[in-house]
Amino acid sequence: MKRFSLFGLGIVVLLGAVLVALPAEAKKHRDRSGRESKQSGKKDRVLRDFFHADTDGDRKLSRAEWNRRGNFDRLDKDGDGVLSLEEVRAIYKGHDDKNYDWPPKGTQTPTAEIDPSVKADRVGRDALDNETLCGIGREMRCDIDPQKKRGLVETGTGPRFPDNAKCPGIDDYWAMDYVKKRNKQSYHGGIDVPVPWGTPARAVAAGSVVAKYEADQSKRGTEVVVRHSPEQTGLPIWTYSAYGHMDAMPDLKIGQRVEMGQIIGPTGNSGISAKGTKGSGQSATRRPAIHLAMFYSTTNTYSESNDTIIPVDGYWLDPMAFYRQKEPFDTPSVKALPEAEKDVLIPVLFDDGTVVPADTKIVWPYTCKRG
Repeated sequence: MKRFSLFGLGIVVLLGAVLVALPAEAKKHRDRSGRESKQSGKKDRVLRDFFHADTDGDRKLSRAEWNRRGNFDRLDKDGDGVLSLEEVRAIYKGHDDKNYDWPPKGTQTPTAEIDPSVKADRVGRDALDNETLCGIGREMRCDIDPQKKRGLVETGTGPRFPDNAKCPGIDDYWAMDYVKKRNKQSYHGGIDVPVPWGTPARAVAAGSVVAKYEADQSKRGTEVVVRHSPEQTGLPIWTYSAYGHMDAMPDLKIGQRVEMGQIIGPTGNSGISAKGTKGSGQSATRRPAIHLAMFYSTTNTYSESNDTIIPVDGYWLDPMAFYRQKEPFDTPSVKALPEAEKDVLIPVLFDDGTVVPADTKIVWPYTCKRG
């Protein structure tokens, strides 16, 4: 017993020495994280994510640490070339108010015109090869490798908006490493665009609804998936856009045609917690945001598995590759692009109904303000 006690005392002394040696900022981070675990709410999430992005521990985010989430210069109010915690918090200003009118005033209910090809092009699960099934469906039995092979790899891309446009940017970016949230190797299958509760999410292009999922079916929550033909986007591929975390299920029918910029549904924070189980564990701290996921294929056929629409011979699509409006679309090639080409100028829909550029077939999933 005496030998054990001395050993234990030695461990305590060693741990104490390690803690004393920690830089002051690391201690603050540790202390804040401890307090955060006892709290809930958006601000705690901002604090956690800020320190995760602050890789050099200087309590500021450089352009590189911001990692092209968008709106860096607009957020940098003091013009010092870095973002403080307070400047990052501004992204979420006014997002806590859950009172909103739905549908928005002046919204006209579109005619539910049904696209017959949605039913005709849907095939059985057996039409999917195992790599595609695991890579996009991400079933529990599958490991991470098929996801990478099917394109779920960080590219370093990000949005840049027209100079006269105030648009909501992203916080959780494409293929972001989610180990810190999942406690296992995992990557973010889309982009998150935080906006106030009830903000209308809009179709990124004309298309047809191919799926609707209830809030308790996945971490993506209430979700609508739209398929876009090459003619509808001007791209040489079939694309799919999925809008998750909505606050209510939209009144849209499977097969219903939607126009570019048409309202899909109200933004919310629906979906089970990352550490919850299917059918339970609704997140209490997720901020209101749309989770925009995209896929593509050269064929028009698609199937479904694990509450996910999966194109036949499909691949994950970095949304920024979609907004570039030109090849390449495959992730390895997008990742290999020169840095200047990864700063993607986004076509936008203004809240007055005009679009920039005027002939665009695709837009950001939220309207922008002028100024």
